[in-house]
Amino acid sequence: MTLSCVLPHVCEALNNMAPVTIYTRDFCGYCARAKALLDMKGVDYAEYNATTTPEYRQEMIEKSGGTTFPQIFINGQHVGGCDDLHALERAGKLDAMLAG
Repeated sequence: MTLSCVLPHVCEALNNMAPVTIYTRDFCGYCARAKALLDMKGVDYAEYNATTTPEYRQEMIEKSGGTTFPQIFINGQHVGGCDDLHALERAGKLDAMLAG
């Protein structure tokens, strides 16, 4: 799948099925919670901070359809935000998704 992107390096990560991509912004409690869960699991992730690079917000909206932070992709699949990530963990589905 080829994506048209404003920021080519973001699309390259998604096209190459980067294991986890997370769009964040500073001072976002939900972003911190999502990253804490990924960190606890020892997951490497590509973080795109829209506070420091505002173009990431538009990129995030185009890819996910979501306007809130964070927006998370696992193996190129949009899984939603922080609550969605934690719901996958509670349901016992997150590890399988991360394993690919």
